[in-house]
Amino acid sequence: MVDKKKLIVCLSRFPYPLDKGDKLRAFHQVKQLATIYEVTLICTTDTKIPTNNINVLKEFCKEVYVYKLNRWIIGWNILRTIFGNKPFQVAYFYQFSIHRKIIKILQEIRPDYIYSQLIRTSEYVKNYHACTKTLDYMDTFSKGIERRIISKKGIIRWIFSQEHQRLVHYERQIFEYFEHHTIISEQDRSFIAHPRQKEITIIPNGVSVFSKSKQEEMKTIDLLFTGNMGYPPNMEAAFFIYREILPFLPDTTTYLIAGVNPPSTLKKISNERFYVSGWVEDMGACYAKSKIFIAPMFIGTGLQNKLLEAMAMGVPCITTTLANKALNATPDKEILIANTSEEFVEQIKKLQTDPLRYEKISQAGKSYVQTNFTWEISNTTLIELISS
Repeated sequence: MVDKKKLIVCLSRFPYPLDKGDKLRAFHQVKQLATIYEVTLICTTDTKIPTNNINVLKEFCKEVYVYKLNRWIIGWNILRTIFGNKPFQVAYFYQFSIHRKIIKILQEIRPDYIYSQLIRTSEYVKNYHACTKTLDYMDTFSKGIERRIISKKGIIRWIFSQEHQRLVHYERQIFEYFEHHTIISEQDRSFIAHPRQKEITIIPNGVSVFSKSKQEEMKTIDLLFTGNMGYPPNMEAAFFIYREILPFLPDTTTYLIAGVNPPSTLKKISNERFYVSGWVEDMGACYAKSKIFIAPMFIGTGLQNKLLEAMAMGVPCITTTLANKALNATPDKEILIANTSEEFVEQIKKLQTDPLRYEKISQAGKSYVQTNFTWEISNTTLIELISS
C-alpha cells in the first residue's frame, strides 16, 4: 500500500455546519482531498465549535486542530492595524500565539503540500517554504469592499476606503508567497491586481445533490431567497425584496427568506406572508417547496451558491447582471435577469402566467448547472493543481 502524501489545509472558519459560502466550499474540497491525501485540518474560529461538528471532519481528516481566536487580541490587532498597512480582516484572523502552534505542526508533520483558503489565513503559512503552497483567494475581497463604499458615510466610509486600498495591495503582494493560486470565477480573477493574474486557476463551486423525493414536494412558497443574512449583500437583497418587490405583487404572494443570522431589523418585519426563518436544517426542502427563486444581488463578488442550488433543483431563478457574471448562464434561456424593482416584478409575473416559459427556464437552468458545476469536476482540477 502506497502512503498518502501529506496535505495541510488551513481555514479561517471551521467548515461545518454548511451555513456560509467559504465553509461549503472548504467542506466539499476537504472531503474529496482526503481521498487522495492524508489531510491535517487547521482552523481558526471566533465561536465555540461543538464536539459533534468537529467529529464530522474527523471522519475523513487524520487530525483536526481548532484554535479559538482571543477577542481581546482581535481588538488590539484591529487597533494596531489602523496605523499599519495590512487589511483589517487579515489582522482580525491573525494571532501570534496561534501562528507559533501552526509552525510547530508544520515542523512536526513536514507536509508535502499546503492549501490555504482565503487571504485571511495566508499570514500563518506564507513564510513556510519547505513544500508547495496553494492559496485559494475564493472571492476578490477588495472588489466586494469597493462596491460597499458608496453606501457608507463618515468614519465608516473612510474605514471601508482604507480597507479597499489595503486589500488591493495585499491581494497583489501575497501572490508571490504561493506557488499556486485559485479563485472562484473569471470575473473575480480579473479583479486581482497582479500582472500574472492569468496564472490563477479558476475553481468554481459545485452543487449539492438533493434527493429526487425533495424535488417532488408540493410548491407552497411563491418566492424564495436564501443565504447568510449576516452578510451585507444578502441582507440588502432581503430588504430590497420587502421594500421594492412585495408591494407590487398580489397580497396572496408568499415569501420565504431563509438563512442563518438574520438581523433584528429583518426579523421584526417577518410575518406569515413574508417569513424570515433564520437557520434551516434542510435547505433542500426550501428549494423543493418554492416556485421561483429571486436573488437581487447588487453588491458582493463570487459565485452565488444559492443560485447553483436553486437551479439544480429546477427552480427558475431571477437575478442581477452582477450576480450572473460569475455564473455565466444564458439570459432568457437558463436564467432571467433583472436590475430594477420593476424588472424583477415583470419577470416574476411572466413566470407566474406563462407555464411554458416557466418549464423552459426550469429545465434549461437545471441542465446548465448539473453539466458545469459539480464538486467532482472542480475538486479534480484542484487535486491536479496541488500535485503539479
